[in-house]
Amino acid sequence: MIYPSIDTILSQVGSKYLLVNVVSKRAKQMDETNHYQLKESEYKSAKNIGKALEEVSKGLIEIKE
Repeated sequence: MIYPSIDTILSQVGSKYLLVNVVSKRAKQMDETNHYQLKESEYKSAKNIGKALEEVSKGLIEIKE
């Protein structure tokens, strides 16, 4: 099962398409810069896509529609 739940995140983001766009951009930033907003041990996901989803669910990424 994916953590965090997509249903939980969609209450913070307007649409699935916006969520995919934001998370993919953030994951690419993580790949390029190796900069994370949380400590490595605080993430439950091993991959950057999952880490970006966790950042969105915790409100660390501001989404402008």
